[in-house]
Amino acid sequence: MTAALSKRRVFMTGASGYLGSRLIPLLLDAGHSVHALLRASSRHRPPAGCTCLWGDPLDGATFQDGIRGCDTFLQLVGTPKPAPWKGAQFRNVDRVSGLASIAAATQSGRPHFIYISVAHPAPIMKDYIAVRAECETALVGSGMPATILRPWYVLGPGHWWPILLAPAYRIAEQWPSTSEAAGRLGLLTIQDMLNALVWSVEHPAETIREMNVPDIRRLTGGGR
Repeated sequence: MTAALSKRRVFMTGASGYLGSRLIPLLLDAGHSVHALLRASSRHRPPAGCTCLWGDPLDGATFQDGIRGCDTFLQLVGTPKPAPWKGAQFRNVDRVSGLASIAAATQSGRPHFIYISVAHPAPIMKDYIAVRAECETALVGSGMPATILRPWYVLGPGHWWPILLAPAYRIAEQWPSTSEAAGRLGLLTIQDMLNALVWSVEHPAETIREMNVPDIRRLTGGGR
């Protein structure tokens, strides 16, 4: 584990989204500063307490200069409510934004890059996994220090239905033939993810750090 560092300067894409809007207050309360990349359509609802930068998360040239001086880059842009039939959106949004952010950060000080990927291998969501794996490869190849988080499904507002599968998960975790997959593809709560993201900001990786579901759970008090 790396030692916690004090105040960080965080550049964040996806700041107005599902995770970003909940993460910003936690980072600000901890004394960090947040530089939030926002589209012009978000001008009417900028996050309170942030330094706002207006640009296109799909075009690194529009925000590359804003990264300079930041020591952390949080890539949170993604297709809402991922589903197997959203392959085109994964390729046109998640892939393009991820690669644009990695390229821009590489040219703008090489900050600690935090990327939310996805647990893999998995029996479904092939297009989603392919896009996230491609961005992981680009990130590793960039030479930047990075934390790669690999959740599977995050429970939270509007995303509660998989909790019905919890009993099946508990059974699968007890069988040697299924325990590894059940842990790797386990359920996390939105609070688990927020805790992991704050921890990642405050404990920057020196090289490449990969955090799978069991690793994320340990940050919030152990497995379930």
